[in-house]
Amino acid sequence: MVFRGSKSLCREFSLVLEARGIEHETLESDSTWTLNVPVALLDRAYDEISRYSAERSVPRSVRSAMPSRPGAAFGVSVYVLVLLLAAYSAGNGSFGADWFAAGSLDAGSRAQWWRAITALTLHVDQEHWLGNVLFGALAGMGVGRLLGPGIAWASILGAAALANYCEMLIAPVDHRAVGASTAVFAALGLLTGLAWRQRFTLREGLWYRWAPLIAGICLLTLLGAGGVHVDVVGHCLGFIMGTGQGWLYAKVNLPHLGGSRVQILAGTCAVLLVLLAWLLALSSAWNFSL
Repeated sequence: MVFRGSKSLCREFSLVLEARGIEHETLESDSTWTLNVPVALLDRAYDEISRYSAERSVPRSVRSAMPSRPGAAFGVSVYVLVLLLAAYSAGNGSFGADWFAAGSLDAGSRAQWWRAITALTLHVDQEHWLGNVLFGALAGMGVGRLLGPGIAWASILGAAALANYCEMLIAPVDHRAVGASTAVFAALGLLTGLAWRQRFTLREGLWYRWAPLIAGICLLTLLGAGGVHVDVVGHCLGFIMGTGQGWLYAKVNLPHLGGSRVQILAGTCAVLLVLLAWLLALSSAWNFSL
């Protein structure tokens, strides 16, 4: 759907699309008229209607909001469960291993790529864990509603893991870090990128188009910097990776795609990747101790 409004405006915008040779249809639902186009033509149709609206000084058409997908709370619950299990296992030294030694981000062990993932599940204390659970749940809920829980958390994990690995490559060899905060800022970046790309296509003032990015950077500065033990580089890299990912997703209209099977597959792959990373980390620790 590219426009919802009065019958007269729907007809007027229909003529605009027809003149441009854009396939479309006009439908009436619950006394409300909507103008629909194929997903592949959504950006083009919206652009044409926006131009026409600006020229004629009629109320600007509003692209249908990104669909609110179900299951966001379930995705958050899995996130919390993973962090809870990791905290319990690390605290008890499960399987006779030092989980922090095996799974923390270690710039001196760059060949052990799995540390970029396992480090996201470890926390130094309860306050650190609780903060990432709360902020991660809020950001993850937002991304989950836009992308669906499976794609959302697979994307957050991918962006955060890539950010962590980049940090391993550029940080001093004695650098160590743990925590899901990189994933939290990757989620914030995803939200920023999605909103930024959507507004950037509008022919509006610079402030309106760049506001989502500016707001995201302000939040990054407010929440991601400060404190002696804060991993500022990790936070910034997570935000950058997430923003780029969100921009790309909005460009290819990913929020409008992805059925339940895709969500289940993406979410399952994300969980299995975390399990695989910890299996490799623990195996490496056991071999080293032997």
